[in-house]
Amino acid sequence: MEAGAMSDFDWAAMADMLELEGEAHSPYVRQALEELKHLTPGRILDVGSGPGVAACRLAAVFPRAEVTAVDGAPELLARAEERAERLGVRLRTQVAEFPEGLADLGPADLVWSAQVVHHVGDQQGALDQLVGLLEPGGVLAIVEGGLPARWLPRDLGFGRPGLQARLDAALADRFSRMRAELPGSEAVVENWPGMLRAAGLTEVRSRTFLVDHPAPLAEGPRQSVRRSLERQREMLGELLDAEDLATLDRLLDPADPAGVDRRADLFLLTAKTVHFGRRPEHR
Repeated sequence: MEAGAMSDFDWAAMADMLELEGEAHSPYVRQALEELKHLTPGRILDVGSGPGVAACRLAAVFPRAEVTAVDGAPELLARAEERAERLGVRLRTQVAEFPEGLADLGPADLVWSAQVVHHVGDQQGALDQLVGLLEPGGVLAIVEGGLPARWLPRDLGFGRPGLQARLDAALADRFSRMRAELPGSEAVVENWPGMLRAAGLTEVRSRTFLVDHPAPLAEGPRQSVRRSLERQREMLGELLDAEDLATLDRLLDPADPAGVDRRADLFLLTAKTVHFGRRPEHR
C-alpha cells in the first residue's frame, strides 16, 4: 500500500477496511501458502503489506523465519505490529515506498507482494526490482488478477437488476484511468507469468484460489462487504446513473431491511490468482 501525501488522510478508516478485507480474503492466503510449505526460508518480505494480515500468516506458517512487513504507510505498519502481538507471532516492520525504497530492504528467500505492482507505472520494472530482492534460489509470489467479488443476487428486489456487473464496468474504467495517469505509465500485456519469466524467474506457475463465504455472512465478512460498497459509492459516483446510486444508498442504509447489514442473502465470493517463480541458483 502506497502512503498518501495528504496529511488529513484517514488512515484509521483505511486500515480498518484493509484489515477487514484481508481477514475476509484470508482463505486464499492460507491456500497459497500451502503451495510454499515445502520451503525453509530464513528471511521473508511482504512488500506492500498494509495492516499485516498476510504478513502475520507468513510468520505463523514459517515461525523460524525473519518476516518483515514492508509498506510506505507507518500507520498501517503500526496496525501490523498490533496484530502480530495479538496473534503471538514474530514480525518486523520496515517503512519503504514501492518501488523506490526496495533497494534498502536486503535480500530474502521468499518475497510476497499482493495487488501492489499494478499501482506502479512500469509494472515490468517493478517486478524486476522485486526479483532483485531474491537470494539465488529464492521464490517470488505476487497476487494479481483473479475475479471480481460477488456479494448479492442479480436481482436485489429493487433497482435495476445487474448492479454488480455495472459496478465492475465502472471499476474497470476507473482502473484504466488510474493506470494511464500513473507517473511513467507503460502499456504492457498483463501476462503475469510471462512478465515473471522476462524478469529472469524460472519454474513459473499460476494458481487461482477461491474465497467462498456463503450466506448468511458472519459479521466480519459482512462488514468487509459494507466497507467495499462504501468505497465504491465514494469512488464511482460520477460513473453511475441516478438509479444505481439510489440502489447503493439503500443497500448502505443500516435501517433498511434490504440493506447489506440485514440481508440474509448476502454472500462473499471471489477468486485470487497467485503467480510463483524462482530465481535461478546461478545466472
